[in-house]
Amino acid sequence: MKKLYFPVILVLIFCLSSCVDIEEHYDFKADGSCAVVYDFDMSKAVSVLMNLMSDSVRSTPEFGMVKDTTLNFYTALPDTTIDKMTPDEITMANSSRLKVKMNLKNNLMKVSLTHDAKNINDLKYYLAHISKLSSIGGVNALTKNNKKSNSFDPQQLIAGEDYYIYEITEKKFYRIIDLSKFNAFLKRTSSTFAMAKAMLIETPYKVVLNFAKPVKKIDNPKAILSADRRRVTLQTSMDDIIKNPASMNLKIDF
Repeated sequence: MKKLYFPVILVLIFCLSSCVDIEEHYDFKADGSCAVVYDFDMSKAVSVLMNLMSDSVRSTPEFGMVKDTTLNFYTALPDTTIDKMTPDEITMANSSRLKVKMNLKNNLMKVSLTHDAKNINDLKYYLAHISKLSSIGGVNALTKNNKKSNSFDPQQLIAGEDYYIYEITEKKFYRIIDLSKFNAFLKRTSSTFAMAKAMLIETPYKVVLNFAKPVKKIDNPKAILSADRRRVTLQTSMDDIIKNPASMNLKIDF
């Protein structure tokens, strides 16, 4: 049972986005490029769940694993995945950076994925395809000590972010939740959401968009516009999103 206990806890921590702090950052530049960053901080969940572990589990090599790695996302993908990728997907992966910081003994687990989109079309392609690419490999390769440690699979955190419909031009950024996809996501993650709630684990969700020119109009009443009208911040939680998915809808004209 002890051999099974550690992988089960790790699956609960890493495989679903219901026990993490999620932040999305979009930095639109005047030349039409945009840097996109997905940050997933699972440290709070690790702190809570590690208290359930026995001393014998804490002494295992897996528990002592420490990672602090940044690399090109393409190089993190296995050869079997690369062989099936299209030229556009390869270009996208080469324009993305993956960072993993993990030290379970110090309650630290963070995953970040950054992409530098050259223009609007590049950004739209990335948002439409990153879920697929993340689901077939990458992050898990960085969080394994060896081939037997196949319980680590945090790339699903990013792959779970596939329930938005985007409409982006040089003058607007629209993002609407696809209710059918979101409900399917909730169905897959319902048990872990319930566990997180029972353990009083908060699930904050923050979106920050920086624009090169002032925002003219925004339709979400929860979104905060900076004094210079160049930054939009939407802060909520997964609990609130579950109750009202439309609260994450954004229609920004600039």
